[in-house]
Amino acid sequence: MAEKHRLRLNRAGTVINMTSKQQESTLGRALKRVIVRLAEDFDVELRHEKRWMLDSIVQHMQESFPDVEFYTPNPGTFISPDGGILSIRRKGSDTIYPILISEVKNQGTNDLRVAEGKALQAKGNAIERLGKNVIGFRTVMLTEAIMPFVCFGYGVDFSDNSSILDRVATIAMFGKLNETNVVNIGEGGQFNRGSFYFRREEWTVDEMEEITYDIASRAIHYYFAKYGPQSFAPDEFIAEG
Repeated sequence: MAEKHRLRLNRAGTVINMTSKQQESTLGRALKRVIVRLAEDFDVELRHEKRWMLDSIVQHMQESFPDVEFYTPNPGTFISPDGGILSIRRKGSDTIYPILISEVKNQGTNDLRVAEGKALQAKGNAIERLGKNVIGFRTVMLTEAIMPFVCFGYGVDFSDNSSILDRVATIAMFGKLNETNVVNIGEGGQFNRGSFYFRREEWTVDEMEEITYDIASRAIHYYFAKYGPQSFAPDEFIAEG
């Protein structure tokens, strides 16, 4: 490995605000690679957060929609996607713009339980939790015309023709699964679907890297088109504590 690339990779590890165990997960390793590629391809400052505090989300929404009344959440509550939130910072401020929100869901052990002679377990728990989180992510992104969210799901419950896939498609606003959707669609951009990659087999690091890089780069191009490339600070990586 070239020295320059090795240093970039090491620095990418410092950007990702995850535990060591999370960083070594399949998604964590893919995110490291994506950060390296983004640093090489775009003149932006990247930040990574573990979670979004609900009171911060509500404050953002109150500022963006002053005529709308919002619920006041309890202090300390948050949404924490498995891969965190990767953003770019606006030059001269602490304002950040999400370019990648990522989740992983593994669901389904009934094949193993049948082999062991055990009763089948109910399906859907991981998907119900996912649906709650996606509502929060969509709400945050209402001020933009993109939804840079992706969930990778794998396990026997996501086999072809499984009824659980219908639940996933419902969360995806009845969009097709295993397709990337970043820019909102519909006459008024009503469909901020996001991307939902689900199948029985586990997703590889290479697959996650390509999909997440595509989503992040599309999001950056969107912000460049809306605000101008000059609006974003270059070169410096800072990890949120």
